[in-house]
Amino acid sequence: MRPTKYKEEYADIVMNLMYEGASIVEVCHELKICKQTFYNWCKEHDMFLDSKKRGVDFSEGWWCKQGRIQLENKEFNSTLFYMNMKNRFGWADKVESKTDVSLNKPEPLQFTSPED
Repeated sequence: MRPTKYKEEYADIVMNLMYEGASIVEVCHELKICKQTFYNWCKEHDMFLDSKKRGVDFSEGWWCKQGRIQLENKEFNSTLFYMNMKNRFGWADKVESKTDVSLNKPEPLQFTSPED
């Protein structure tokens, strides 16, 4: 097994980059590691995992702010913003489901003996 390249300061780098809206892929690029190494470090180092979790929230917050401050900008590409939020943060269109009253559960069958 090769020695790890992990350094404790990487946890701070993760949070700082993601605070500015960076993705995990961008963080990996900056740390010069592959995504598998990133996720291995999350399993092996609690502080790194905590930074990743907080960083994802920070990144989503950064992107939300960008969308909010661009609301009045006619040049703002809202479709691109929308797709980014759906793909990176799991945003979804609201799906409403209605219950069809005609599909009520039927009453249980009652059997009677021929003598009744």
